[in-house]
Amino acid sequence: MAARKSAKSKPIVPGGVEDYIEQCPEEARPRLREIRDAIHDAAPGAVETVSYFRMPGYCYEGYDYNGMFAWFSFRKRCVRLHVRPPVLTDHEQDVAGFSATKAIISFPLDRAIPKELVVKLVGASIAVMTGKQQGA
Repeated sequence: MAARKSAKSKPIVPGGVEDYIEQCPEEARPRLREIRDAIHDAAPGAVETVSYFRMPGYCYEGYDYNGMFAWFSFRKRCVRLHVRPPVLTDHEQDVAGFSATKAIISFPLDRAIPKELVVKLVGASIAVMTGKQQGA
């Protein structure tokens, strides 16, 4: 499928993720690096940036919303993964046991990031973005 470019796309400025991590509390940094590594595994070659919402985000240029498909953040003793809807509702059983909204799943700092789950969710978010999700 050909990429769909949004008329409202702004230039993506790569970088800034390590600075974001370093500004977070020291106890959060290992988990932030874990989620970053899992996203890299799920999305090789994605552009890594800190432009949307002032949090680390990942994109493949040429799609709507500047090709953004995943973000991560730190908030209140949790590392959060942000993905495109309806990924989390489509994976309701997989995310059971974690606090989740329609687009954000929170992982507590006292537990390792579930890498396989992050890879699965990021892959699903890419599929939503590119229109390749099941049933599309």
